[in-house]
Amino acid sequence: METPILIIGGTHGIGRPLAEQLIAAGKQVITLGRTADAPAGVQQHWQRDFLIEGLPADLLPEALGGLAYCPGSIDLKPLRSLKADDLRTAFELNAIGAFNAVQACAERLKKSPGAGVVLFSTVAVQRGMAFHASVAAAKGAVEGLTRAFAAELAPNVRVNCIAPSLTRTPLAEKLLSTPEREAASAERHPLKRVGEAHEVAAMAAFLLGDGARWITGQVIGVDGGMSAI
Repeated sequence: METPILIIGGTHGIGRPLAEQLIAAGKQVITLGRTADAPAGVQQHWQRDFLIEGLPADLLPEALGGLAYCPGSIDLKPLRSLKADDLRTAFELNAIGAFNAVQACAERLKKSPGAGVVLFSTVAVQRGMAFHASVAAAKGAVEGLTRAFAAELAPNVRVNCIAPSLTRTPLAEKLLSTPEREAASAERHPLKRVGEAHEVAAMAAFLLGDGARWITGQVIGVDGGMSAI
């Protein structure tokens, strides 16, 4: 019997279509999120704030087949307005959250050889972008964690990271709030459109699956070509 995959942040954004795609593929999925609106078909859902409450250790299964840590932030500010506390907040959510999730699940993941972990970065780490200092710093740490975890948890557990560009999720609503803003965002990408959550989720589902058993320690851009072209 396959061991379940845990998705932290599985009720909104990229986490929700990831859960739905895994369930459609016949996988057992456990989700954790701040709302009760769990995707249909999940094996179990925990409504809690991971940063405050962590994982319910007494309810976790003995083994996990995969882990995705999906929470993120887009807090764009010019340097003159940015505070050190803004960086601390972004670091807490993105980097420390990812660290806590992997640390809490590592031994359970090791019990499922070939298990996969997926973390999330941003195209802004590799491509300098104005007003992105706090999120780029935090997600840069996530990329460092990805490679360190991949080295430490090999050969039993694979750890990879996805670095999307602007994707249509609730987190990006303010940046896509008018047709003019969306058109300007689309124009910056070689593929001339904004990404969709299900497209990024499809890469995460692949990295969690058997087809990616020869892939670890990678940061993969799903970004409309922005990082490379």
